[in-house]
Amino acid sequence: MALYKGFSTIDKSRRFKLTDNDLIKRDLVNHFHTRQGEKLMNPRFGSIIWATIFEPFTPNVRQAIIEDIDRIVNFDPRVIANSIVVSEFQKGIQIELEIQILPTNELDTMRVQFDKTTQTTTLI
Repeated sequence: MALYKGFSTIDKSRRFKLTDNDLIKRDLVNHFHTRQGEKLMNPRFGSIIWATIFEPFTPNVRQAIIEDIDRIVNFDPRVIANSIVVSEFQKGIQIELEIQILPTNELDTMRVQFDKTTQTTTLI
């Protein structure tokens, strides 16, 4: 039996229902895809990644993105981030997270790419 239940209209080849790890990952990706300041009446919601994606990928930018990812993951009480790796890829920024799903303590890895040419966020 699923602990968490929800739905998503993304990836219409699948059913709209999502549960547990898939739902949590989709919720995190949605949060990452939202630009910080974009949500009405909640200017701290969202990610700074889209604001930094065209900046030179310096150690300071990498650290700011890591801190932002950690803040976003901590916003969701269903998960804990065990590790965060941020790197450049040919078309943008890629993050790799090892997350711990609560309350089962199951570990899962997710990789998300932020493509600056298409302005899309993709869960790989």
